[in-house]
Amino acid sequence: MTFPLNKSHIKNSINKLQQEMLFAEIEQGLPLVSEPYFAIAQQISTPSDPVTEQQVINTIDAWQQQGLIRRFGLVVRHRKLGYNANAMVVWNIDSAKVDLIAQQLSQEPIVTLCYRRPRVLPHWPYNLFCMIHGKNREQVLAQLEDICKKYDLSHIDKNVLFSTIAYKQQGARYAVTSSHNNEQEN
Repeated sequence: MTFPLNKSHIKNSINKLQQEMLFAEIEQGLPLVSEPYFAIAQQISTPSDPVTEQQVINTIDAWQQQGLIRRFGLVVRHRKLGYNANAMVVWNIDSAKVDLIAQQLSQEPIVTLCYRRPRVLPHWPYNLFCMIHGKNREQVLAQLEDICKKYDLSHIDKNVLFSTIAYKQQGARYAVTSSHNNEQEN
């Protein structure tokens, strides 16, 4: 990643090194404190170049506007919250209708992820994927049935793939750490 980024949208922008540090900080997840942006500002400040909470927020906002960060949100450990039935619903939708149906599914509160992928014919005819979580399989299947009725999707070929093991869940990683640099050089 090249820093500094386009600063034209950032009020009171921070310097290149602080941008790199901020990016690395948010990549690790926000600190679990009442004022996470303030904590990050303290973390990336120097005595000669202090950073404010508002500068951190403005920089993140500008990165979102510039498309550097497409999504900024929580990684919820749904199993710890009692949502033990997790299903990826794969759909075989006519290409002319897939964008409309994807938009409809994306608006549903129970759909936590929705994206389009190319088919791999003849073995994999599915081109739309959405994730639905529930307390149990029956709840997920009932929610899916409700969505199908609401949008008249019952006739569309689909498959419900329930997960059996959760291995890892984290946000994307982009920053290169110094230890990573050393590993690549050796």
